[in-house]
Amino acid sequence: MAHDVTVPDEEFWDTRYAASDRMWSGRPNSALVREAGDLAPGRALDLGCGEGADAIWLAERGWEVTAVDISRVALGRAAEHAAAAAVADRVNWQQHDLGTTFPGGTFDLVTAQFLHSPTSAMPRDSILRKAAGAVAPGGVLLIVGHAGLPAWEPDCEVHLPTPEEVVENLGLPDEQWELLRCEEHPSFRTGHDGKPDPRTDNTVKLRRRTA
Repeated sequence: MAHDVTVPDEEFWDTRYAASDRMWSGRPNSALVREAGDLAPGRALDLGCGEGADAIWLAERGWEVTAVDISRVALGRAAEHAAAAAVADRVNWQQHDLGTTFPGGTFDLVTAQFLHSPTSAMPRDSILRKAAGAVAPGGVLLIVGHAGLPAWEPDCEVHLPTPEEVVENLGLPDEQWELLRCEEHPSFRTGHDGKPDPRTDNTVKLRRRTA
């Protein structure tokens, strides 16, 4: 069944999160662990934080995290998980519709993991350009996205850009940014039916130059 694109994003995601006690695994995204595991802790911005697993993983490693989502249901659940992990004082949870409002400040790491929405024409490119603008000199922008839809969402009409398209749409000047990674890679997860759901994801990682 195709998603009703007339439903506002906040309502869609609140309803989806409220339908179960936990929507995601509770584990941090593997690409974040791989790409940020050796970064020195500083200030991080997690865009589309969901139930908080990535933000909590960063906080446990010494980062001060601003974690953003459109769903108040998800943010409430994430705050509970952070308290249980004893890192509540390291995470600032904020509700934003990123197409309209964006958190202030600059950050040593800005991460956007699977920032897709099936409900509307979310201005993803514009949001990611704002994300780049929030990266401090010497900081890292990490964007991870799906390159193919799962078998259980065949009717979802969302354009999933290649990593090269992501870089092109960012439009960042080469003299100010160093491209560290731009690639597709296999990803293995469990689908809604409990069966393995292999697919392809992509990763774009850039560092803002200090001079």
